[in-house]
Amino acid sequence: MTEADRTAVGLVGFAAWTSSSAFDDAYLDPVVIERVRGEFESFAAETQCDIAIAEIDGALAGWGARAGAPDYISDIWIDPAFQGRGIGRVLVEHFLDEMRSSGISIAKIATHARNVNAIRLYERCGFGIVWRGAQWSEPMQVELQKVRLERDL
Repeated sequence: MTEADRTAVGLVGFAAWTSSSAFDDAYLDPVVIERVRGEFESFAAETQCDIAIAEIDGALAGWGARAGAPDYISDIWIDPAFQGRGIGRVLVEHFLDEMRSSGISIAKIATHARNVNAIRLYERCGFGIVWRGAQWSEPMQVELQKVRLERDL
């Protein structure tokens, strides 16, 4: 990934996060927003994990990552200008194919419990909710309502 790609990954991730309607207003105070912006910038600049980038006409339309456990898709972020075009599904399927090739038998993913668009996408990709509850967000420094989803490969 080039330096320009790393910058674009941070910007797209943050734009997708800010466009989400999943969060309560309490999560979106200026201090929390700056923490999250910094997390996207540092993740993009420093990560060594598997990142897949989706481009449309030379523009970064979205990206996904597998940070952490090998059976876990940690990130799917689509630029708001490109949402609804199937990019998220392509990224999820890319990571599922990688996991299958590695012999992984169960894929995992998580999102905010109110992120209905992401949940719908993951369910269309064969995932089902296996857990729902509160989880502390270190970057945001708030407790979030989350869902975890899994699917057999």
